[in-house]
Amino acid sequence: MSQITEQIHSSEISDILENSLSGQPPAENDYIRLLESDDSYLIGMVAGYLTRKQFGNKASFVNNIILNYTNVCITDCKFCAFYRPPGHEESYTLTLEEIESRVKTSWDMFKIRQVLIQGGHNPDLGIEYYENSFRMIRKKFPDVGVHGLSTSEVDTIAKVEKSSTKEILSRLKDSGLQSLPGAGAEILTDNVKQIISPKKIMSDDWVRIMKEAHAIGIPSSATMMYGHVETNHDISEHFKKIVELQKITNGFMAFIPWSFEPNNTLMQKEGTVNFGAGGSELLKMIAISRLIFDGLIPHIQSSWLTNGVGMAQLALQYGADDFGGTLIGEEVVSCTGSRSTELTDKKIIDAIHQIGFDAVERDNFYETVSIH
Repeated sequence: MSQITEQIHSSEISDILENSLSGQPPAENDYIRLLESDDSYLIGMVAGYLTRKQFGNKASFVNNIILNYTNVCITDCKFCAFYRPPGHEESYTLTLEEIESRVKTSWDMFKIRQVLIQGGHNPDLGIEYYENSFRMIRKKFPDVGVHGLSTSEVDTIAKVEKSSTKEILSRLKDSGLQSLPGAGAEILTDNVKQIISPKKIMSDDWVRIMKEAHAIGIPSSATMMYGHVETNHDISEHFKKIVELQKITNGFMAFIPWSFEPNNTLMQKEGTVNFGAGGSELLKMIAISRLIFDGLIPHIQSSWLTNGVGMAQLALQYGADDFGGTLIGEEVVSCTGSRSTELTDKKIIDAIHQIGFDAVERDNFYETVSIH
């Protein structure tokens, strides 16, 4: 760190960076200053130092599949190219047998450790569909973790069942759900949600459902989808809400900032967003995330899915410690046509080794499976 100490002293955000180096995360009124700063390199160097201090020269990944069990959806999000309305000729919902077949093939071929289960908001699916799926996976593939359903999917199930989200979460946990992904957060301010996803749950509901999950022992990830209509103030509010909830529940295992991909979405067709935010913005978001969540949320994910392997390698030097998953079978981002949306574990291991890190395969709860 001595090489960049002088540069830090001359930076407009030197106080924030020096505090971070001494173990004091940025205060809430520092978030906007970080977001508006041009010192991305310095923020990244400090974030990288904090990450290596905690994890050494290791970067983790999970061998997993994404199970997009249905594309039927009634929320019509403007940022999504995946969904189809009920009755559409391209709509589908997987049967229990098809789910078992996909998980079995993935276990036999890749020895996956996690199945990430996400789909549309399908009003025809009751809770038994999910309970039967989770029970089957946990019974027949006990080494495969069930990481599934966004808060908004949980909300949809509750509406279908005329039940509370708390009751739905309890039943899902009993049937085998082990952790929740962070999807549905997008940006946790309602003025943004009213533009990009007005039919989905608003910010307070996302926070409430996450709090309910954490309270009954279901840990989760937190995510942020940036690069569309949000302002720095909206991003700052997003960070604040995640920090506040984590201080109460300590239920977030990881934070994943990812860049909105506009291809084939309504937001691109309407001319609201024409291009993705790009790689430099990713590195800045990764680095700021590490500073803000240092000592609070242990893992920051590199988000290769929307930015590519090369940017994910750089992200590991800018504060990320986890490469993410192999994501075999992913369909949501692939619908934007942006790039290949799956990797083998060998490709991830090679990518981690190429930048001089040791690759650690992990499970659903970030516990080590093997070191490469």
